[in-house]
Amino acid sequence: MTNRVKLSLIVPCYNEQDNVEKFYEACVEAFRGSVPDFEVVFINDGSADETWQRLLAVRRANPGAKIKLVNFSRNFGKEAAMYSGFQHATGEYVTVIDADLQQQPRTVVEMVEFLDANPDCDCVAAYQQTRHEGGVMTACKKVFYRLINSVSDIRFYPNASDFRTMRRPMADAVARLTEHHRFAKGIFSWVGFNTHYMPYVADARNAGTTSWSFIKLLKYALEGIMSYTTFPLKLPLYLCAMLCAAAVICLVVALAASSATWGWACFALALSAVQMLALSMIGLYLAHVYMEEKKRPICIERDYITYEEALD
Repeated sequence: MTNRVKLSLIVPCYNEQDNVEKFYEACVEAFRGSVPDFEVVFINDGSADETWQRLLAVRRANPGAKIKLVNFSRNFGKEAAMYSGFQHATGEYVTVIDADLQQQPRTVVEMVEFLDANPDCDCVAAYQQTRHEGGVMTACKKVFYRLINSVSDIRFYPNASDFRTMRRPMADAVARLTEHHRFAKGIFSWVGFNTHYMPYVADARNAGTTSWSFIKLLKYALEGIMSYTTFPLKLPLYLCAMLCAAAVICLVVALAASSATWGWACFALALSAVQMLALSMIGLYLAHVYMEEKKRPICIERDYITYEEALD
């Protein structure tokens, strides 16, 4: 059986060349005297800058440190990077954290202390009570959480991030889920386990800019809705019922006004719209089934360097 460390950090990295060194230094500083036995699993998600070279430099500069390095063959996305991290993390506790230092390692210490003091709790998930973002983005996120919680069988905690620390049984459960279309917030909720939600204040990025645009967030939200509810497949049925009622009213009004042609034209146009909506929903779900049936790997690791291996 593998000798487990106390804590594993899963750190997805995409174009974080100016952050990884300071991030590791922050980990060493935060964990000194609190979590002395820890490992860091860095995943280079096909970065276009010198992130991989900087990660190798961090490893060389800290001989004897428990640093694992994973290098993807291309950019597969943060969800795939987290999945890879779960495959390689061996800690009794496992933390998912970003490398840009918005999520501070000192917060991880608070998570670990909470789990140590509360054996019935399986996970501590961080959320921001106050987010420093535009009003439109805030409103869109509120709409997303209200929508997905109204149609999904599982509960999504508003503003809870991927930044969380969990016990080994929960980490093993997450690692066993191998679907291609991944939505971490849904996965963490679906596996269950007792989760404590802890507020935290995000710091400013140490360097660089976020890779999350509004369009990417919108696609991510759609992925979550499609992955954890079949409600969109049922939506055309409800729309058709509403349309039938509206069509009857429209037809009565049109006949009363001696404009049957206009009434039938409106009815045919609305019916066609509902049919197209139904076909598009079915097509989206079939596309997901098609991709899952390909059985492609979630990611491809070009390099994997354990902390036992020597670097040239």
